Amino acid sequence: MSRNIIVLGAGMVGVSVAWHLARRGHDVTLMDRRAPGLETSFGNAGIIQREAVRPYAFPRDLGTLLRVLPNREVDIRYRLTDMVGAAGPLLQYWINSGGARYARIVNEWASLIMRCQDAHATMIEAAGAEALVRKGGWLELYRTRKALDERLEEAKENHERFGVEYEVLDAEALYAKEPHLAEGLVGAIHWTQPWMVADPGGLVQAYAANFEALGGHVMQASVEEVHQVGTGWRVTTSEGDLEAQQVVVAMGPWSGKLLSRLGLEVPLFVKRGYHMHYSAEGEARLNHWVMDAERGFLLEPMRAGIRLTTGAELADLDAPPQYKQLAAAEKVARKLFPLGKRRDAQPWKGARPCMPDMKPVIGAAPDKEGLWLAFGHGHQGFTLGPVTGELLAQMMDGETPAVDMTPFRLDRF
Repeated sequence: MSRNIIVLGAGMVGVSVAWHLARRGHDVTLMDRRAPGLETSFGNAGIIQREAVRPYAFPRDLGTLLRVLPNREVDIRYRLTDMVGAAGPLLQYWINSGGARYARIVNEWASLIMRCQDAHATMIEAAGAEALVRKGGWLELYRTRKALDERLEEAKENHERFGVEYEVLDAEALYAKEPHLAEGLVGAIHWTQPWMVADPGGLVQAYAANFEALGGHVMQASVEEVHQVGTGWRVTTSEGDLEAQQVVVAMGPWSGKLLSRLGLEVPLFVKRGYHMHYSAEGEARLNHWVMDAERGFLLEPMRAGIRLTTGAELADLDAPPQYKQLAAAEKVARKLFPLGKRRDAQPWKGARPCMPDMKPVIGAAPDKEGLWLAFGHGHQGFTLGPVTGELLAQMMDGETPAVDMTPFRLDRF
């Protein structure tokens, strides 16, 4: 039976949820304060990461903690006052990042990651977005043999347990693929399964356009309040009120604040990130997406130029930008590859919505009939948006989802 549904949030997750619901014949309105694909989904590395079967754990070894403590690293920065405000979720994040807890989380997380490409493939074909997607994988670069060997041990296990495919490149093979990288690298892991997207925001927009072709409605407005009214819901926006039988909250890092006004406390915190686009000097060419694994940044040859993507900044969602991390990453990146001039007027800043157990929230809101949740994907909202949309649509239509969704319920906290 067709239902009237409002989806709040037009990033990769929200657009994917709306697309799957519209495809099933529901009357769907997709709402965001900005056009689709212009917030967090715009600024990521643009990789559909089939290899990412282990969520990012909080560092637990003393060496890493001591390295990060001075707050001058490229891969992670923090604002102490903001970390105090998120002390509870961050402590739980640390606890969940090791031992039997983390082992269980990996299995649950991988159940989503292993479906990511099939879910994207359906939407890519429907949207006619093949030109944005490049297959063939990306390169994880290493400066020391010890770090490479440690990573290869994990890669071997991921291959055996989760079907992750990769090739090991020695220095000669690496430089054959990327001759303009600086000397001194000992090798790389070539993750061969992932797909790269030359314009991440553009892919979200292509999905949103196909959603409209399916009969969906896109509304640009700020969400002010959400109220339960009888057997349905009223959404108060900057453009007036809308009512629907069901509402999906897919607002990424803004989801927690909205839900708190409905009496639902969500232990969500954010990891912020920055990017900048560059030209390449002279005839230099970057052929693959590459990650400097021991420094913690990525370079991606995108439509807008070579994108430099930073690691994580632990800071409050609304704190003003602080570009020192990007500047530090740029300094190292210029030594790795001959970057030219900056192409953007100012750096981009975004925030990844993270949960203390590294897993997203997907499913019905407890004790709020007709309210559904899809947020908290951390670093992998771009990768997991379509599979989230597929699974949530199955749940909303009363079907048994293709994956056990119990680990992703909000009431697990």
